Amino acid sequence: MRSKLFVPGSRPELFAKAAGSVADSLSFDLEDAVAEERKDEARAQLAAFLRSAEAARGKTVVVRVNALGTRHFQADMAAVVMPGVHLINLPMVEDAETVREAALLLDTLDAAFGRAQPTGLLVNIETPKALRRAAELATAHPRVAGLQIGYADLLEPTGIDRRDEAALAHIRIAVRLAAAEAGVAAYDGAFGGVNDPDGYRAECAAARRHGFAGKSCIHPSQIAIANEAFMPTAAEIARARTILAAAEDAQARGVGAYLVDGQMIDAPFLTRARAIVALADAAERAQTNPDI
Repeated sequence: MRSKLFVPGSRPELFAKAAGSVADSLSFDLEDAVAEERKDEARAQLAAFLRSAEAARGKTVVVRVNALGTRHFQADMAAVVMPGVHLINLPMVEDAETVREAALLLDTLDAAFGRAQPTGLLVNIETPKALRRAAELATAHPRVAGLQIGYADLLEPTGIDRRDEAALAHIRIAVRLAAAEAGVAAYDGAFGGVNDPDGYRAECAAARRHGFAGKSCIHPSQIAIANEAFMPTAAEIARARTILAAAEDAQARGVGAYLVDGQMIDAPFLTRARAIVALADAAERAQTNPDI
């Protein structure tokens, strides 16, 4: 999910347009983007779209439900957990028990559809407590597929400048290492400056340097920037393929560490090279067949 396009659940006129975009993922929102008095309406409209053929466009589909503990959580989950929805985005999570309770409900809902591939959980890190407990949340249940930063909720109440690079780097590193402990991906949060593509591009570049897999898009104009930023460069792909080829040769010779262009390569570098090549191959397949 290099790019994850945010789609308000109360804007059904945008659903099909978003599905036809080049975003890797669609993130339909039933939480903050929907006024309280329209939540029931938005839930019904989104569920109808997700059941339609228009929703099946080969994208990863995410739905941000209302927080567990609100009166909407159970109804949201019952309405949107269905084949074709890959991830449920849990907002305002601060303890592992919340993750496990959501996972338990997913056990029941997935079983009703006889799903072989379980619905995953994308857990938001958007409060100071969640940031402190990020590794605990990431490892709370096997259904957790990733962590996602929610900058507005995390920073605005604290008075921390949203564009303070040191603050953002601290948050990203904490979240990325927590995700790494669980063996899942980390995703960077939204950037509100729709008319500041350079600022968005800079945040994408920083997030990629910090090991993030993608970033939220609040406007279609941000999609191409994210797709490019989180794609390995041609030089990185070429080097990764060279490392994999050298690994095969080293394995045949029974060598655990070896040199590539004068640099020692061992297991951690091999893991990274495999990830780069896998992403490059997946992007190539998607260009050949957009419905994959």
